[in-house]
Amino acid sequence: MNIRKITPILGVLVVAAAAVVFYGCDEKKGPAPVSAEALLTVSPDDIVLGSRDAPVTIIEYASLTCPHCAHFDLETLPKLRAAYIDNGKAKLVFRDFPLDEWALKASMLAHCAGPDRFYGFVDVLFSNQPQWAHAEDPGAALAGIAKIGGIGNDEFTRCMNNAALSDKVTQTRFDAEKALEIESTPTFFVNGEKLVGAQPFEAFEAAIEKSLSSP
Repeated sequence: MNIRKITPILGVLVVAAAAVVFYGCDEKKGPAPVSAEALLTVSPDDIVLGSRDAPVTIIEYASLTCPHCAHFDLETLPKLRAAYIDNGKAKLVFRDFPLDEWALKASMLAHCAGPDRFYGFVDVLFSNQPQWAHAEDPGAALAGIAKIGGIGNDEFTRCMNNAALSDKVTQTRFDAEKALEIESTPTFFVNGEKLVGAQPFEAFEAAIEKSLSSP
């Protein structure tokens, strides 16, 4: 299989806990549901790779502990950048869909790096995924990556303890599950067309060219 299915255990926990544990709030009292149309529109809060004016939008929902997400980032994304993103034909928006605690923490770290360094941290986290995600102490491994990227121990600790940021990242996943029916990572939307799994460059090429040729 070319996608990493969300484990049944995690699915049971999400349903049973109704987001009390993983999402940090009671579903009935949480934010109003977000529509699929809204999620498929680039918002001011989104960190965009490429030009915001690019006619084609690629929205990626991914987990930083997902090997297939790492494969896309390391193998397919560079080809998309060269063919479509760097020349202004397409833009990419990374959206958080953490599959576990350390994916959540890694996403928080990338956000704490700031918009200008966000995608750089995402690339580093994916390229070093086996080393930190499977480390005996993933937290210490993430702290090491943070330090190399210019985030000291105090700033890293504040980042990991940022409850508002944690809620925001997990709410992104919650909204996508509900409105877009995402069940696995990575999942993409190319101008609204859904692509599931670490698809090859050719699959994105076909979807992008279709969008570019549409009136």
